[in-house]
Amino acid sequence: MDLLSDVITYVRRLVKTPSNAVLTDSLIVDYINRFWIMDVDARIQLFDLKTKYQFQTAPGVDQYNMPLYDIQPTLLPPPNNNTLQAPIASLPVYQGFVGPCFINGIAVPFYTERRVFNNIYPNYVQQQLQVGTGNGTAGPYNLQIPFLSSIPPTPPTAINSTIIRGHVDLIGIISMINNGGSNIDPPVVASGATFITKIPTTSVYSSVYITSTDGTGANVIVQDSGEFLKGNVNYGLLMKPGNAPFGNTELSLASFPNNYTTTLNTVNYQTGVINVEFPVAIPAGNPINVQCIFYQLGIPRGILYFNNTLTLRAPPNTQYLVELDAYLTPAAFLTTTAALPFAYMAEYIARGAARKILSDTGDWEQFNQYEPLFLEQESLVHIRSQRQFTATRTQTLYSQGSFGQTGSSGASGFGIT
Repeated sequence: MDLLSDVITYVRRLVKTPSNAVLTDSLIVDYINRFWIMDVDARIQLFDLKTKYQFQTAPGVDQYNMPLYDIQPTLLPPPNNNTLQAPIASLPVYQGFVGPCFINGIAVPFYTERRVFNNIYPNYVQQQLQVGTGNGTAGPYNLQIPFLSSIPPTPPTAINSTIIRGHVDLIGIISMINNGGSNIDPPVVASGATFITKIPTTSVYSSVYITSTDGTGANVIVQDSGEFLKGNVNYGLLMKPGNAPFGNTELSLASFPNNYTTTLNTVNYQTGVINVEFPVAIPAGNPINVQCIFYQLGIPRGILYFNNTLTLRAPPNTQYLVELDAYLTPAAFLTTTAALPFAYMAEYIARGAARKILSDTGDWEQFNQYEPLFLEQESLVHIRSQRQFTATRTQTLYSQGSFGQTGSSGASGFGIT
C-alpha cells in the first residue's frame, strides 16, 4: 500500500482537481508536508510522536542544542518516483523536551526557567583578572588564565576544572547551514574557513572576554565565538564583536612556529592559554584583562532547557548518557513514497492539506463545508493519544512519583522524600 499516493488521491477528490496539469503532485506534496510539519504539532500533541532523546556528553561541554535534520531531498509518488522536487530545509528533529530526565540512569531535575536554574547553579563571572600588559602593539599576546594549568592533563587522567565555552544557538547553526556550512554542532572550522560573519550576532553567546583600552581610551574587546578549531575542539576561536545582524568580525588564524602548541586568536578552554592579536594596538602599560566563568567539572545533576538548548550543571568531566522524553518533529516522514508511518492518520493529513489549498485559492464555500469533517478527523486522531495520556495517574505533592524527582520542590533525586 502506498499511503502517500492514497493521500494525494484523496486531496484531489476534496479540492476537485483530478488533473495533474491543474494541480501537480509536487504542489500537493508541498501542502501535505507544510500541514504535517508546521501545523499538526501546534494543533495536537500526538502520543505516537512521543519518543526518547539521548546523547553522550563531551568533557567540559555544558551546552547542547536540539539536533537538526539534514537537508532532505523529496521524491514524488508513483509514477514519478525518481522525480526530485524542492528539498526540505534543515529544521529541529524534536518539537521540544519534557521530563523525566536521567543522567547515567539517575533522575535529575528538569528546568525551563533560567532564573530558577541560575539561582541554584550561578554563573559567577571571574572579574578583574589581569593576565597581561600592552606593549604598544596589537600583539600577538600569549596570555594565561591563572587558575588553570597551562599543561593539559595526560590521559587517562580526566580534567577536573574548566572555563565555560562560548556557544552558538540553534538559529545560528541553521544560518551556518544555509550559508554553505555542514550540519555540525558545535561549529568546527579550519583556518580560513570560519563562519563568524555568517552567523547572526544574536545567536552567539560568548563566555570568555579579553578586554583592554586603546590609545584613545576606548574599549578594546575580543571574545570567543562559539566556533572551535578543526583538529582540536578544545580551542575556541576568538572574534571582534559587532552590531546586529551580522557585525561580528573574524580574527585571522595563523599557525605559530613548531615550538608553540597553539594557534593565534584562540582560547584553550582546558588550559586557559589565550593567544590573541587585538584589532588595534594596546599602549604600553595598559592592563589586559580576562572575564570568564570557572567551574569544577563532575556528574551533571541538573538540566535547563531554554532557547532550544540543554545546559548541564555541573559541566561533565567525562562522557555521560543523558536521556529525556521528547516529541518528534515528523519532517522525514514524507520524503519518500514509503515514509508515511501511520495509516490511521491518512484522511486527517489529506483533509488538512486540502484545507490549506482551499484557503489559499479562496474557495471559502467548500472550505466551510469541509471544516466540520476536518475537525472530526482531528478529534478521532487525538482520541488515540488521549487514551495513552490518561492511562497514567498524574503525580501530586502527596504521591511518590515512580522516578522520585520533583524538580526543585525538595526531592533528593534518588527516590527519597
